Amino acid sequence: MKANAERIEQSIKELSKFTATPGQGVTRLTYSAEDLQARKYIKEKMKDYGLTVTEDGFGNIFGKLDGTLENAPSVIAGSHFDSVPNGGAYDGTAGVVVGLEVAALFQEHNLKPAYPLEIIAMVEEEGSRFGGGLMGSRGMMGLLTEEDFNTLSDHDGVLAIEAMQKIGLDPTKPKVRDPQSIKAFLELHIEQGPILEEKGIDVGIVEAIVGLAQLEVTVQGQAGHAGTTPMNRRADALVSAAKIIAALPELATEESADTVITTGRLNVFPNGANVIPDKVVFTLDIRSGDEAHVKSALQKVKALMATYDKDGIQIAVEEQLFIQPKKMDEKIKELFKTASDELGIPYHSMNSGAGHDAMVFSDYTASGMVFIPSKDGLSHCPEEWSDASHLAAGTDILFKTAVRLTEATTNDK
Repeated sequence: MKANAERIEQSIKELSKFTATPGQGVTRLTYSAEDLQARKYIKEKMKDYGLTVTEDGFGNIFGKLDGTLENAPSVIAGSHFDSVPNGGAYDGTAGVVVGLEVAALFQEHNLKPAYPLEIIAMVEEEGSRFGGGLMGSRGMMGLLTEEDFNTLSDHDGVLAIEAMQKIGLDPTKPKVRDPQSIKAFLELHIEQGPILEEKGIDVGIVEAIVGLAQLEVTVQGQAGHAGTTPMNRRADALVSAAKIIAALPELATEESADTVITTGRLNVFPNGANVIPDKVVFTLDIRSGDEAHVKSALQKVKALMATYDKDGIQIAVEEQLFIQPKKMDEKIKELFKTASDELGIPYHSMNSGAGHDAMVFSDYTASGMVFIPSKDGLSHCPEEWSDASHLAAGTDILFKTAVRLTEATTNDK
Protein backbone atom coordinates (compact mmCIF):
# COMPACT_ATOMS: atom_id res chain seq x y z
CA MET A 1 0.00 0.00 0.00
CA LYS A 2 2.61 2.52 -1.08
CA ALA A 3 1.89 6.04 -2.29
CA ASN A 4 2.44 6.84 -5.96
CA ALA A 5 5.24 9.45 -6.03
CA GLU A 6 4.74 10.17 -9.74
CA ARG A 7 1.03 10.84 -9.25
CA ILE A 8 1.79 13.16 -6.33
CA GLU A 9 4.40 15.06 -8.33
CA GLN A 10 2.08 15.38 -11.33
CA SER A 11 -0.69 16.92 -9.22
CA ILE A 12 1.78 19.37 -7.66
CA LYS A 13 2.89 20.41 -11.16
CA GLU A 14 -0.67 20.78 -12.42
CA LEU A 15 -1.72 22.95 -9.49
CA SER A 16 1.40 25.11 -9.88
CA LYS A 17 0.11 26.15 -13.31
CA PHE A 18 -2.75 28.02 -11.67
CA THR A 19 -0.82 31.19 -10.88
CA ALA A 20 -1.22 34.89 -11.60
CA THR A 21 2.57 35.18 -12.04
CA PRO A 22 3.75 32.54 -14.54
CA GLY A 23 7.51 32.13 -14.43
CA GLN A 24 7.71 34.10 -11.18
CA GLY A 25 6.42 31.60 -8.66
CA VAL A 26 2.91 30.70 -7.59
CA THR A 27 0.52 33.56 -6.83
CA ARG A 28 -2.87 32.06 -6.03
CA LEU A 29 -4.87 34.40 -3.85
CA THR A 30 -8.14 33.36 -2.26
CA TYR A 31 -11.26 33.75 -4.44
CA SER A 32 -9.17 34.70 -7.49
CA ALA A 33 -9.39 33.28 -11.00
CA GLU A 34 -6.44 31.05 -10.08
CA ASP A 35 -8.28 29.87 -6.97
CA LEU A 36 -11.17 28.84 -9.21
CA GLN A 37 -8.87 26.90 -11.55
CA ALA A 38 -7.22 25.05 -8.66
CA ARG A 39 -10.60 24.48 -7.04
CA LYS A 40 -11.94 22.76 -10.15
CA TYR A 41 -8.87 20.52 -10.35
CA ILE A 42 -9.08 19.51 -6.68
CA LYS A 43 -12.80 18.78 -6.88
CA GLU A 44 -12.35 16.63 -9.99
CA LYS A 45 -9.62 14.61 -8.28
CA MET A 46 -11.84 14.13 -5.25
CA LYS A 47 -14.60 12.79 -7.48
CA ASP A 48 -12.12 10.54 -9.31
CA TYR A 49 -11.20 8.97 -5.97
CA GLY A 50 -14.80 8.27 -5.03
CA LEU A 51 -15.37 11.17 -2.67
CA THR A 52 -18.56 13.19 -2.27
CA VAL A 53 -17.63 16.85 -2.81
CA THR A 54 -19.07 19.85 -0.97
CA GLU A 55 -18.03 23.43 -0.20
CA ASP A 56 -18.89 25.52 2.84
CA GLY A 57 -19.73 29.21 3.12
CA PHE A 58 -16.03 30.13 3.17
CA GLY A 59 -15.23 28.11 0.06
CA ASN A 60 -13.37 25.35 1.91
CA ILE A 61 -13.55 22.16 -0.16
CA PHE A 62 -14.47 18.80 1.37
CA GLY A 63 -14.27 15.35 -0.21
CA LYS A 64 -15.95 12.71 1.94
CA LEU A 65 -15.73 8.92 1.97
CA ASP A 66 -18.64 7.77 4.11
CA GLY A 67 -18.03 5.37 6.98
CA THR A 68 -20.09 2.39 8.05
CA LEU A 69 -20.83 3.82 11.50
CA GLU A 70 -23.92 6.02 11.63
CA ASN A 71 -23.36 9.70 12.54
CA ALA A 72 -19.71 9.05 13.34
CA PRO A 73 -17.14 11.89 13.38
CA SER A 74 -14.73 12.20 10.46
CA VAL A 75 -11.00 11.79 10.24
CA ILE A 76 -9.92 14.83 8.20
CA ALA A 77 -6.69 15.12 6.23
CA GLY A 78 -5.53 18.06 4.13
CA SER A 79 -4.18 21.60 4.14
CA HIS A 80 -4.64 24.92 2.33
CA PHE A 81 -4.38 25.72 -1.38
CA ASP A 82 -3.87 29.49 -1.39
CA SER A 83 -0.38 30.97 -1.67
CA VAL A 84 1.66 34.02 -0.81
CA PRO A 85 2.50 36.36 -3.72
CA ASN A 86 5.28 34.83 -5.85
CA GLY A 87 5.45 31.81 -3.58
CA GLY A 88 6.25 28.17 -4.20
CA ALA A 89 4.38 25.17 -5.53
CA TYR A 90 4.48 23.12 -2.31
CA ASP A 91 3.37 25.28 0.62
CA GLY A 92 -0.09 24.02 1.57
CA THR A 93 -0.61 22.43 -1.83
CA ALA A 94 1.58 19.47 -0.85
CA GLY A 95 -0.75 18.71 2.06
CA VAL A 96 -3.82 18.88 -0.17
CA VAL A 97 -2.24 16.60 -2.77
CA VAL A 98 -1.11 14.15 -0.08
CA GLY A 99 -4.68 14.12 1.22
CA LEU A 100 -5.88 13.28 -2.28
CA GLU A 101 -3.29 10.50 -2.47
CA VAL A 102 -4.55 9.06 0.82
CA ALA A 103 -8.05 8.97 -0.70
CA ALA A 104 -6.65 7.32 -3.84
CA LEU A 105 -5.04 4.59 -1.70
CA PHE A 106 -8.31 3.96 0.13
CA GLN A 107 -10.01 3.56 -3.25
CA GLU A 108 -7.32 1.38 -4.82
CA HIS A 109 -7.33 -1.01 -1.88
CA ASN A 110 -11.12 -0.96 -1.61
CA LEU A 111 -11.03 0.11 2.02
CA LYS A 112 -14.38 0.77 3.68
CA PRO A 113 -13.78 2.91 6.77
CA ALA A 114 -15.92 2.67 9.87
CA TYR A 115 -15.37 6.37 10.58
CA PRO A 116 -15.72 8.70 7.59
CA LEU A 117 -12.59 9.98 5.88
CA GLU A 118 -12.64 13.58 4.66
CA ILE A 119 -10.05 15.32 2.53
CA ILE A 120 -10.03 19.10 2.90
CA ALA A 121 -8.59 21.98 0.89
CA MET A 122 -8.82 25.22 2.85
CA VAL A 123 -8.85 28.88 1.84
CA GLU A 124 -6.82 31.91 2.98
CA GLU A 125 -4.39 30.22 5.36
CA GLU A 126 -1.70 32.69 4.31
CA GLY A 127 -3.81 35.81 4.81
CA SER A 128 -2.26 37.25 1.65
CA ARG A 129 -5.49 38.73 0.36
CA PHE A 130 -7.75 39.41 3.34
CA GLY A 131 -5.26 39.47 6.23
CA GLY A 132 -5.17 37.64 9.53
CA GLY A 133 -4.39 34.20 8.15
CA LEU A 134 -5.85 30.76 8.91
CA MET A 135 -9.24 32.04 7.78
CA GLY A 136 -10.57 28.74 6.45
CA SER A 137 -9.86 26.77 9.60
CA ARG A 138 -10.72 29.63 11.99
CA GLY A 139 -14.00 30.14 10.18
CA MET A 140 -14.87 26.45 10.33
CA MET A 141 -14.34 26.44 14.08
CA GLY A 142 -16.51 29.51 14.64
CA LEU A 143 -13.65 31.92 15.37
CA LEU A 144 -14.69 34.32 12.59
CA THR A 145 -18.12 35.84 13.08
CA GLU A 146 -20.59 36.28 10.25
CA GLU A 147 -20.42 40.05 10.75
CA ASP A 148 -16.62 40.09 10.58
CA PHE A 149 -16.59 37.95 7.45
CA ASN A 150 -19.22 40.05 5.70
CA THR A 151 -17.12 43.20 6.22
CA LEU A 152 -13.78 41.58 5.31
CA SER A 153 -12.11 43.23 2.31
CA ASP A 154 -8.80 43.14 0.45
CA HIS A 155 -6.39 46.02 -0.15
CA ASP A 156 -8.42 47.12 -3.18
CA GLY A 157 -11.58 47.36 -1.11
CA VAL A 158 -13.15 44.23 -2.61
CA LEU A 159 -15.34 42.45 -0.08
CA ALA A 160 -14.63 38.76 0.49
CA ILE A 161 -18.27 37.89 -0.14
CA GLU A 162 -18.15 39.77 -3.47
CA ALA A 163 -14.96 37.98 -4.49
CA MET A 164 -16.57 34.65 -3.60
CA GLN A 165 -19.63 35.34 -5.68
CA LYS A 166 -17.51 36.44 -8.63
CA ILE A 167 -16.06 32.92 -8.93
CA GLY A 168 -19.39 31.21 -8.31
CA LEU A 169 -19.13 30.45 -4.60
CA ASP A 170 -22.05 30.86 -2.21
CA PRO A 171 -21.22 32.74 1.03
CA THR A 172 -24.68 31.93 2.42
CA LYS A 173 -23.85 28.23 2.78
CA PRO A 174 -23.24 26.91 6.31
CA LYS A 175 -19.85 27.96 7.62
CA VAL A 176 -19.28 26.60 11.12
CA ARG A 177 -18.42 22.95 11.69
CA ASP A 178 -19.49 21.14 14.86
CA PRO A 179 -16.23 20.06 16.56
CA GLN A 180 -17.99 16.85 17.60
CA SER A 181 -18.13 15.91 13.91
CA ILE A 182 -14.32 15.74 13.71
CA LYS A 183 -12.48 12.75 15.21
CA ALA A 184 -9.00 13.88 14.16
CA PHE A 185 -7.16 16.29 11.87
CA LEU A 186 -4.00 15.23 10.01
CA GLU A 187 -1.83 17.64 8.02
CA LEU A 188 1.31 17.05 6.00
CA HIS A 189 3.34 20.16 5.24
CA ILE A 190 6.73 21.07 3.92
CA GLU A 191 9.08 22.04 6.74
CA GLN A 192 9.87 25.50 5.28
CA GLY A 193 13.22 25.36 7.06
CA PRO A 194 16.60 23.59 6.83
CA ILE A 195 16.59 21.11 9.72
CA LEU A 196 15.37 17.90 8.06
CA GLU A 197 17.56 18.37 4.99
CA GLU A 198 20.62 19.07 7.13
CA LYS A 199 19.96 15.93 9.19
CA GLY A 200 19.30 13.83 6.09
CA ILE A 201 15.96 12.66 7.50
CA ASP A 202 12.89 12.28 5.27
CA VAL A 203 10.16 12.98 7.82
CA GLY A 204 9.53 15.22 10.81
CA ILE A 205 6.91 14.52 13.46
CA VAL A 206 5.71 17.84 14.83
CA GLU A 207 5.59 18.09 18.62
CA ALA A 208 4.27 21.66 18.85
CA ILE A 209 3.58 24.78 16.75
CA VAL A 210 4.88 28.18 17.84
CA GLY A 211 2.57 30.93 19.00
CA LEU A 212 2.23 34.07 16.93
CA ALA A 213 0.84 37.58 16.90
CA GLN A 214 0.18 39.53 13.71
CA LEU A 215 -0.29 43.29 13.70
CA GLU A 216 -1.06 46.00 11.19
CA VAL A 217 0.55 49.31 12.10
CA THR A 218 -0.49 52.67 10.66
CA VAL A 219 1.90 55.60 11.05
CA GLN A 220 0.18 58.91 10.22
CA GLY A 221 2.19 62.06 9.55
CA GLN A 222 1.80 65.10 7.32
CA ALA A 223 2.46 65.27 3.59
CA GLY A 224 4.53 68.15 2.29
CA HIS A 225 6.75 69.32 -0.53
CA ALA A 226 10.08 67.48 -0.59
CA GLY A 227 12.00 70.63 -1.49
CA THR A 228 10.35 73.39 0.50
CA THR A 229 9.70 71.78 3.89
CA PRO A 230 12.66 72.17 6.31
CA MET A 231 13.86 68.97 7.99
CA ASN A 232 12.95 70.27 11.46
CA ARG A 233 9.37 71.02 10.36
CA ARG A 234 8.55 67.57 9.00
CA ALA A 235 6.22 64.86 10.27
CA ASP A 236 7.58 62.15 7.96
CA ALA A 237 5.64 58.93 8.48
CA LEU A 238 8.22 56.83 6.65
CA VAL A 239 11.15 58.02 8.78
CA SER A 240 9.27 57.09 11.96
CA ALA A 241 8.22 53.72 10.54
CA ALA A 242 11.79 53.01 9.45
CA LYS A 243 13.17 53.76 12.93
CA ILE A 244 10.63 51.42 14.51
CA ILE A 245 11.34 48.60 12.06
CA ALA A 246 15.11 49.00 12.40
CA ALA A 247 14.83 48.47 16.17
CA LEU A 248 12.89 45.21 15.93
CA PRO A 249 15.74 42.69 15.31
CA GLU A 250 17.52 43.72 18.50
CA LEU A 251 14.25 43.71 20.42
CA ALA A 252 13.57 40.14 19.26
CA THR A 253 17.01 38.76 20.10
CA GLU A 254 16.94 40.37 23.53
CA GLU A 255 13.56 38.78 24.22
CA SER A 256 14.70 35.17 23.65
CA ALA A 257 16.72 32.96 21.32
CA ASP A 258 13.62 31.67 19.51
CA THR A 259 11.68 34.95 19.28
CA VAL A 260 11.45 36.32 15.74
CA ILE A 261 9.83 39.51 14.43
CA THR A 262 9.21 40.19 10.75
CA THR A 263 7.94 43.15 8.76
CA GLY A 264 6.61 41.47 5.65
CA ARG A 265 4.54 44.20 4.01
CA LEU A 266 4.93 47.98 3.88
CA ASN A 267 2.91 50.54 1.93
CA VAL A 268 3.81 54.23 1.66
CA PHE A 269 1.32 57.00 0.86
CA PRO A 270 1.04 59.00 -1.30
CA ASN A 271 4.15 57.26 -2.67
CA GLY A 272 5.43 60.19 -4.71
CA ALA A 273 9.13 60.82 -5.33
CA ASN A 274 8.84 64.49 -4.36
CA VAL A 275 6.27 64.20 -1.57
CA ILE A 276 6.96 63.68 2.14
CA PRO A 277 5.07 60.49 3.09
CA ASP A 278 2.03 61.25 5.22
CA LYS A 279 1.09 57.63 5.94
CA VAL A 280 2.82 54.27 6.18
CA VAL A 281 1.03 50.97 6.80
CA PHE A 282 3.13 47.92 7.66
CA THR A 283 2.67 44.47 9.14
CA LEU A 284 4.43 42.81 12.06
CA ASP A 285 4.67 39.07 12.67
CA ILE A 286 5.89 38.01 16.14
CA ARG A 287 6.60 34.33 16.92
CA SER A 288 7.98 32.17 19.72
CA GLY A 289 7.50 28.69 21.11
CA ASP A 290 6.77 30.28 24.49
CA GLU A 291 3.54 32.26 24.83
CA ALA A 292 5.12 34.46 27.49
CA HIS A 293 7.75 35.64 25.00
CA VAL A 294 5.11 36.39 22.34
CA LYS A 295 3.15 38.51 24.81
CA SER A 296 6.26 40.19 26.18
CA ALA A 297 7.58 41.05 22.72
CA LEU A 298 4.16 42.37 21.76
CA GLN A 299 4.13 44.75 24.73
CA LYS A 300 7.70 45.88 24.05
CA VAL A 301 6.82 46.58 20.40
CA LYS A 302 3.86 48.69 21.49
CA ALA A 303 6.04 50.56 23.99
CA LEU A 304 8.61 51.20 21.26
CA MET A 305 5.94 52.63 18.97
CA ALA A 306 4.62 54.88 21.71
CA THR A 307 7.98 56.66 21.84
CA TYR A 308 7.46 57.80 18.24
CA ASP A 309 3.84 58.88 18.74
CA LYS A 310 4.71 62.60 18.96
CA ASP A 311 5.75 65.67 16.96
CA GLY A 312 2.91 65.34 14.47
CA ILE A 313 3.17 61.55 14.18
CA GLN A 314 0.25 59.37 15.26
CA ILE A 315 0.54 55.58 15.45
CA ALA A 316 -2.34 53.10 15.47
CA VAL A 317 -1.91 49.36 16.02
CA GLU A 318 -4.47 46.74 15.01
CA GLU A 319 -3.98 43.23 16.40
CA GLN A 320 -5.17 40.99 13.59
CA LEU A 321 -4.26 37.61 15.02
CA PHE A 322 -3.01 36.07 18.25
CA ILE A 323 -2.55 32.33 18.60
CA GLN A 324 -1.01 30.51 21.53
CA PRO A 325 1.66 27.84 20.98
CA LYS A 326 -0.09 24.54 20.34
CA LYS A 327 1.00 21.05 21.30
CA MET A 328 0.06 18.27 18.92
CA ASP A 329 -2.01 15.35 20.20
CA GLU A 330 0.02 12.63 21.95
CA LYS A 331 -1.96 9.75 20.45
CA ILE A 332 -1.64 11.10 16.91
CA LYS A 333 2.11 11.61 17.38
CA GLU A 334 2.47 8.02 18.58
CA LEU A 335 0.48 6.73 15.61
CA PHE A 336 2.74 8.69 13.25
CA LYS A 337 5.86 7.34 14.95
CA THR A 338 4.55 3.76 14.96
CA ALA A 339 3.73 4.02 11.25
CA SER A 340 7.20 5.43 10.56
CA ASP A 341 8.85 2.55 12.42
CA GLU A 342 6.72 -0.05 10.64
CA LEU A 343 7.56 1.48 7.27
CA GLY A 344 11.26 1.77 8.09
CA ILE A 345 11.18 5.56 7.64
CA PRO A 346 13.46 7.43 10.09
CA TYR A 347 11.85 10.49 11.65
CA HIS A 348 12.89 13.53 13.64
CA SER A 349 10.71 15.03 16.39
CA MET A 350 10.60 18.81 16.03
CA ASN A 351 8.64 22.00 16.60
CA SER A 352 7.14 24.10 13.83
CA GLY A 353 8.25 27.71 13.57
CA ALA A 354 5.43 28.43 11.13
CA GLY A 355 1.73 28.65 11.87
CA HIS A 356 -0.55 26.04 10.31
CA ASP A 357 -4.23 25.16 10.19
CA ALA A 358 -3.49 22.26 12.56
CA MET A 359 -2.91 24.78 15.35
CA VAL A 360 -6.52 25.94 15.03
CA PHE A 361 -7.95 22.43 14.97
CA SER A 362 -5.82 21.39 17.96
CA ASP A 363 -8.13 23.32 20.30
CA TYR A 364 -11.10 21.23 19.17
CA THR A 365 -9.90 17.77 18.15
CA ALA A 366 -6.91 15.43 18.15
CA SER A 367 -4.48 16.97 15.65
CA GLY A 368 -1.11 16.03 14.23
CA MET A 369 1.40 17.16 11.62
CA VAL A 370 4.06 15.50 9.50
CA PHE A 371 6.84 17.54 7.89
CA ILE A 372 8.93 16.67 4.85
CA PRO A 373 12.22 18.41 3.92
CA SER A 374 12.42 21.70 2.04
CA LYS A 375 15.36 22.01 -0.35
CA ASP A 376 17.87 24.51 1.08
CA GLY A 377 15.24 25.36 3.70
CA LEU A 378 13.54 27.71 1.24
CA SER A 379 9.83 28.54 1.22
CA HIS A 380 7.50 31.42 0.29
CA CYS A 381 9.61 31.87 -2.86
CA PRO A 382 9.68 30.43 -6.39
CA GLU A 383 12.67 28.22 -5.47
CA GLU A 384 10.59 26.28 -2.92
CA TRP A 385 10.92 22.54 -3.69
CA SER A 386 10.46 19.17 -2.03
CA ASP A 387 11.32 15.71 -3.34
CA ALA A 388 8.40 13.53 -4.47
CA SER A 389 9.93 10.54 -2.68
CA HIS A 390 9.73 12.45 0.60
CA LEU A 391 6.13 13.38 -0.15
CA ALA A 392 5.38 9.71 -0.82
CA ALA A 393 7.01 8.69 2.47
CA GLY A 394 4.92 11.25 4.33
CA THR A 395 1.81 10.03 2.54
CA ASP A 396 2.50 6.44 3.59
CA ILE A 397 2.67 7.56 7.22
CA LEU A 398 -0.55 9.59 6.95
CA PHE A 399 -2.28 6.72 5.14
CA LYS A 400 -1.40 4.15 7.80
CA THR A 401 -2.51 6.56 10.50
CA ALA A 402 -5.76 7.39 8.71
CA VAL A 403 -6.53 3.68 8.28
CA ARG A 404 -6.08 3.09 12.01
CA LEU A 405 -8.11 6.13 13.00
CA THR A 406 -11.01 5.21 10.70
CA GLU A 407 -11.17 1.60 11.91
CA ALA A 408 -13.91 0.52 14.29
CA THR A 409 -12.78 -0.03 17.86
CA THR A 410 -14.11 -2.50 20.42
CA ASN A 411 -16.38 0.21 21.82
CA ASP A 412 -17.90 0.80 18.36
CA LYS A 413 -18.92 -2.80 17.82
